Amino acid sequence: MTQNGDALVTMDGVAKVFVTDEVETHALSGIHLTIKRGEYLSISGPSGCGKSTLLAILGLLDTPTGGSYVLNSKPVSGLKLQERARIRNREIGFIFQAFNLIGDLTVYENVELPLTYRGMPSSERKKNVMEALEKVGMTHRVKHYPSQLSGGQQQRVAVARALAGNPSVLLADEPTGNLDSANGEAVMDLLRGLHRNGATICMVTHDPRYAKFADRTIHMFDGKIVEESVEAA
Repeated sequence: MTQNGDALVTMDGVAKVFVTDEVETHALSGIHLTIKRGEYLSISGPSGCGKSTLLAILGLLDTPTGGSYVLNSKPVSGLKLQERARIRNREIGFIFQAFNLIGDLTVYENVELPLTYRGMPSSERKKNVMEALEKVGMTHRVKHYPSQLSGGQQQRVAVARALAGNPSVLLADEPTGNLDSANGEAVMDLLRGLHRNGATICMVTHDPRYAKFADRTIHMFDGKIVEESVEAA
């Protein structure tokens, strides 16, 4: 696949094989994927088709066993753990199905935590945290703890945490999976608004209603991309 100057992500022939007790499981096979800056991409497919594995590799949480992966003009397939962690902290924002907030930290502290790992000065951290919470409408909850929030509010805080570091790409793994339909719609509206303001988003979803929020959807089956569809403007 040729390099695209507008491409934020380029995967060329990416494969992932898990080996246990001499049994090989081919989780991903021959993945060719480009995500452009400012694009909203949805990944769909049945359980076990490789969606989460692909997202883990995109997020530098896992490494491919074959092929190449270039993120923001940097080859990342063969980097050491420490360098992968550094790039992950700066380039990638994660939004998880289970929110993954820390229960004994306040809303403010949860959003701030990834920024402290960068050694960012306190004043800059505060600015980033408050701007991110403002984008998701949660500035009035800065001193609350996750247990004091609804599921929808917790996911908004999780989105703010992902945004606070100004990442190159937001990776969302079933972001509405633990929410009722009203809160799910609200979170999807939030992501759509972020995209309209220039965010690059890659989302795994099993819900075709939410896949339609994206510019483009890739459909996976047995570790391969089998179909691609583009939403009408």
